[in-house]
Formats: sequence, C-alpha cells, structure tokens
Amino acid sequence: MIEVAAASKSFGDRHLWSDVNLTIESGEMVALVGPSGSGKSTLLNCLGLLEPLDGGRIMVGGKDITRLSPGRARRFRRDTLGYLFQNYALIESASVRQNLDVVIGVGDRFRRAAVRERQERALEAVGMAGRSATKVFTLSGGEQQRVALARLLVKQPAIILADEPTGALDDDNAAMVMQALRSFAEQGSAVVVATHSDFVKSRSDRVIDVRTLGPQAKVVEPALR
Repeated sequence: MIEVAAASKSFGDRHLWSDVNLTIESGEMVALVGPSGSGKSTLLNCLGLLEPLDGGRIMVGGKDITRLSPGRARRFRRDTLGYLFQNYALIESASVRQNLDVVIGVGDRFRRAAVRERQERALEAVGMAGRSATKVFTLSGGEQQRVALARLLVKQPAIILADEPTGALDDDNAAMVMQALRSFAEQGSAVVVATHSDFVKSRSDRVIDVRTLGPQAKVVEPALR
C-alpha cells in the first residue's frame, strides 16, 4: 500500500499541488490524468523518489520513504519499484538480455541458470522469444516497450510506476502493455499510471485528475472497465 499524506510540490512560484492525501492499495491500478504541466509525472517521480516533496510524506508498507538515506532510497528503488516509461529507458547499445540483467538481484547472480530461464519466460510472454541477443537500437518502439515489460516480469516489483506507457505505441502494442499492467495489479502490485489515454483510463480501477488533488481530493471520474 502507498499512502501519501499532506504532500506538496512547487517549482519556484508555481504550485503544482498541496496538502495531497492519497492511498493506493496493493492490487490496484490507478490512472493519474490532467493536461500537460499539471503535475502528474511529477507526482509519479515523487512516488519513485526521483524528485523530493516540498512537504509531507509518502508511506510504503508503513515506512516513510521520504526519510530514507540516499543508500536506502537506492535499495528501495532496486528492490521494490519497477518503472515503465514512454521512452522505454533501455540501454540502446546493449542487447535485450543485458537490459534484463539490469534488474537481477544480488542473490540471483549466483543462480544464473534459474535467472536465464526466468528471462526467457518473460521474453516469451511479451512475444520476444529468441531475441535475447538482439541489440536494442535495432528494435522498433513497440518491441522496445515489450523488452521494458519483460524487465518488469523478471523483477516482479511490488510497485509499478508508468509514465505515458502507451503514448508512442500502436493499438496492438498499447493493448499488450495494458494487459500486462492489469496482470501485475491482479497479482498484487500497486500500479500507478500517468496518462492522457482514454484507453488506459478505461482499464484502470480509479482515475484521478491531479488538478483536484488537495484537501478536496476526489476520484473525478470512474474507470470504465
């Protein structure tokens, strides 16, 4: 469970949101919506400890992650979080397998055969079987997002943060991404998606407009799913 309490964020004189109180349950997929510049990606980055809050706290599993030391914050991101971004966030000069190796835990490094099997299952699940040696820069955008999804499948994070994950994809690849994110939620992950897409909103459990966040924060439209 993610609990945001009395959170605020500004850039200079521009206030994005203040006194935000928000709970996201494990096993739930929440869509954050709003026009460009409204702060949805910033909120996502704060949840992932990529940007600091100006005030307030973020609790995960009863612990205030905003108070973690830099080292503990890195371990939290490594062990608990998974990211899915519109630009894929892959190492383009590396192979597909090398990109999957990035999320291998310290203990897994001593179980190479089991890790390789898990990676191959993940690639098969996203339609990329047999492509582990392929360099990422040779892949299409849709194929790169599939690799990013396979990376999540290998890691199995408790929290997934996705920033416009379908924004650059065709309908088939967008549907595949959303099916995978729904599957993560159904298996117990908390999934938070920043999006402009009506399709993504329709597949989410809750839709929250970040412009309403604050003391009056409400779900401003029901998901259509």
